[in-house]
Amino acid sequence: MSIEPSAAVPVLLLSVRDEYTGRRWSPPAHHWPAQPSAVGGLDLVAGGTWLAVEPGNTDSGASGPVAACLLNGFGTSAPEAARLSRGELPLLAVRGGRIDALDLDRYDPFHLVVVRPDGARVLSWGGGTGGRLVELELPAGLSVVLNDGPEGLAENRTASERIRALMAARAAHFRARFEAEPRPLPLLGTPDTERAWGSWLPVVTGDGLPLDAPAALVQRRDFGNGRIWGSSSISLLALGPEGVRYDFAPAPVGPGGDGWRRVEL
Repeated sequence: MSIEPSAAVPVLLLSVRDEYTGRRWSPPAHHWPAQPSAVGGLDLVAGGTWLAVEPGNTDSGASGPVAACLLNGFGTSAPEAARLSRGELPLLAVRGGRIDALDLDRYDPFHLVVVRPDGARVLSWGGGTGGRLVELELPAGLSVVLNDGPEGLAENRTASERIRALMAARAAHFRARFEAEPRPLPLLGTPDTERAWGSWLPVVTGDGLPLDAPAALVQRRDFGNGRIWGSSSISLLALGPEGVRYDFAPAPVGPGGDGWRRVEL
C-alpha cells in the first residue's frame, strides 16, 4: 500500500491472493446480482471474494470509489456450527456496511483493508468470545499488511516460526524494492498495464525470485499431505480524484508479462 496525499493518484494498492491451489475461483467481474456495481474475483467455494471494488458511480449510491481487501488472520477460530464466510466482508465494506455491527464471534480471524482515494484503514479481528475489533488508519508512505497484521504487529500472530520468517523475508525484500523504484502514476486514461505501473510491474510480478524462495511474493509452498499453498492472482488498484483503476493477472505471470488485463468497472 502506498499513500501519498499530494500525488495525482494518492492511493496505490497491491494485493497478492495466497490460497490452497485446489480452491476454485473466477476472475474479477460483476458476480453479485444483489450488488450489481461491485466488482471482484469470485470464490467458487463460499461465494464471496478476497477483494471487492465499488467504483462509486450513480448506480451504487456510494459517494466515491472504495475497495476492500481481505487477509486471513491468526487467533481463535469461530465455532464450526456457527461459522460464516469471511468472503462476505469485502462486499459489505464497499457498500458502506459496518463491520463492527456484525456478530464477529462467527468469523475466523481476519484483517480487512478498506481503501478510499484519501487513505486506507485496517480492521483486525483475532476471534474468540470477548475479542475486540482493532481499527488502524494507515500512515502516508509505504505500508505492508500481512497475515500477522499491519507491519506484522497484530495482537494475534502466527505461532509458526517458519511462517513468521517467510512473511518477514517477503516484507523486507519487497519494501526495499518498491522504495527503490519511482512511484508510478497509473492514470485512468493510460491504456495498458505496463505503461500505467512502470518500473513497479516487474517487482509486482515477483522480482525474478523463484516461487519457493523465502522472500517470494508470488509463491508456492508445499505444506505436506498434498497441501500446496500458493499465489493465485495479483491485483493492482489506483484510487484518485478521477476514480479507480483496477489491473489484474492470474499468478504466476509469464516471463513476458503476459496475462495482465484492465478490469472494466
